[in-house]
Amino acid sequence: MKMERCQQIERSIITTYRKQIWSKFIKAVKEYELVEEGDRIAVCISGGKDSMLLAKCMQELQRHGERSFDLKFIVMDPGYAPQNRALIESNASLLSIPVHFFETEIFDAVFDVQKNPCYLCARMRRGYLYEEANRLGCNKIALGHHFDDVIETILMGMLYGGQIQSMPPKLWSTNHKQMQLIRPLYYVHEEDILRWKNAAKLQFLRCACKFTEHCATNEEDSKRLRVKRLIASLKQEYENVDINIFRSSYNVHVDTMIEYVSNGKRYDFLSRYRPKD
Repeated sequence: MKMERCQQIERSIITTYRKQIWSKFIKAVKEYELVEEGDRIAVCISGGKDSMLLAKCMQELQRHGERSFDLKFIVMDPGYAPQNRALIESNASLLSIPVHFFETEIFDAVFDVQKNPCYLCARMRRGYLYEEANRLGCNKIALGHHFDDVIETILMGMLYGGQIQSMPPKLWSTNHKQMQLIRPLYYVHEEDILRWKNAAKLQFLRCACKFTEHCATNEEDSKRLRVKRLIASLKQEYENVDINIFRSSYNVHVDTMIEYVSNGKRYDFLSRYRPKD
């Protein structure tokens, strides 16, 4: 019975949601060369809907794709409440994802941090994921960031960080040489992930934190949620506003920028404006 349900969920990704999920997943993989022959990829699972969908897509790609590559499905336990870890284990079993758990004490480390604990937690989790992936012989880690994460990051940087910065589909690790981070769900919209999740009657963690019962309150006050609501409001007036935010990072007119940074070097306006001898 469990195997039959898993197969139905798998088929739905490449049939019912072929246009919304599978085709966009494949487009990102091919367009940005995210998966290459001989790769050993650590798919990082947080327990949420995005990373679980990513795991299933990567499994399907491995089974039916043109390239041969290996997968490891890694779950970092930063100090989950028992019921949260149990939910991840249950979903992994249901979806036939052979997860590999490893433990850290990140939640305890950031528990008393007053300023930006979520940011610190995320940075620490990323570092531990790189280290575990490297220990397992992987050359890439795959994260479940999607289209909405990209456009929200662009606006958050402008509104709260005073910078224009996007979320690239892949990048080299700064501290772990020869390791890359890839985002295969780059073109997939969150609303379609939610449709897939709800149609499959799946329940996932809403937050990676062991204090999940408080996440609803915290999330209401988060900058990301306010930006998400702003975009939804703007879409009521112009339905393609999210597409245009996304496309803006493909259409940057550098000469109009006052200053910009490239490869760690800052280029200011006047030095570029003055006539060259």
